[in-house]
Amino acid sequence: MRLATSTADDVVTTSRPGTTLITSIDAHAEGEPGRILLASHLLVRGNTWPERMRWCSTELEWLRRLLLREPRGHPSMCAVLVVPPLDTAADVGIIILEQGGFRPMSGSNTMCAITALLETGSLPAAEPETVVRIDTAVGLVQATAHVERGRVRSVRVRMVPSFALALDAPIVVPEYGTVPADIAFGGQFYVQARAADLGVSLGPQNALAIARAGMALLAAAREQVPVVHPEQPHIDQISLVMLHAPPDAPGISGRNSVVLPAGRISLDQPASWRGTLDRSPCGTGTCARMAALHARRQLELGVPYVHQGVLGTTFHGVLLERTTVGGLAAVVPSIQGRAWITGYVQHALQPDDPFPTGITVSDIWSPVRD
Repeated sequence: MRLATSTADDVVTTSRPGTTLITSIDAHAEGEPGRILLASHLLVRGNTWPERMRWCSTELEWLRRLLLREPRGHPSMCAVLVVPPLDTAADVGIIILEQGGFRPMSGSNTMCAITALLETGSLPAAEPETVVRIDTAVGLVQATAHVERGRVRSVRVRMVPSFALALDAPIVVPEYGTVPADIAFGGQFYVQARAADLGVSLGPQNALAIARAGMALLAAAREQVPVVHPEQPHIDQISLVMLHAPPDAPGISGRNSVVLPAGRISLDQPASWRGTLDRSPCGTGTCARMAALHARRQLELGVPYVHQGVLGTTFHGVLLERTTVGGLAAVVPSIQGRAWITGYVQHALQPDDPFPTGITVSDIWSPVRD
């Protein structure tokens, strides 16, 4: 099963008089928005994943900013480039666009992409389940979609191996003190800490405080804890931050808020500690959290882990097996959630638009320009 790229029409094109048109399928996974570009094979170059990621960073930064920034996007917006796989065992490849840059993997965006591909017929959907193998910059993942009457009712993703790099690493955070934090990989590198250790409580009413504390912790962790994936050396940055707390309702294993940077963050510029909360429970963050809990002997294989995000929605996770990554102990996680298509959109960039790479204003974006 392969994506029929020759028939896809959602691609960057130019119409008269010079207007650039970009077609996307917009969706959200348990609240987190994703913007899916199906025919990105015409945009991305590279014969290896490091080459593809470098190409995106150098040649497609304009597209990332255009789609994710105002007036077409907002600080919580993400996107997915759907590309041909490099792994012959895969059906499709994906590249993630976030406010912080091009990323190798995202659980919520994978759910959005699979839902868009199957519900539009870009990939054939069989009932009751359709398996899609996905090539990513961190390896092969497998999505199993539950399909009913042409609708994708849920997506279960067998993710790449996840591991804890450090537990209770002391991070010195200006204004917040020294915070014990876990550094873990779940498809991206995360710094994860107890919300209470930064003096904040989870919940949508505390979003501003959570975002500021999270960005301060992320900025500090990036300076104080160097990371590199042992098998993918091009993945060498802590991408995101998760603040977590115990459950407060039956049937929930844990609560979290992942914070996405709203532009560049700088440890010595507190005004740059701006971010937005992941509206979903966060897929790669859930995998990293489960890996850290397993390393602490607090979560065993096969035990369901129900992770709740800021909106009260949940991802259902489980650790499937143990493995190793470059000699490090690791686990293979699975997460499940649902995505909904919200629109079929044709974005336009006219040649005299004064903001060809979007707008960021420091009322909601970081004042530090990138």
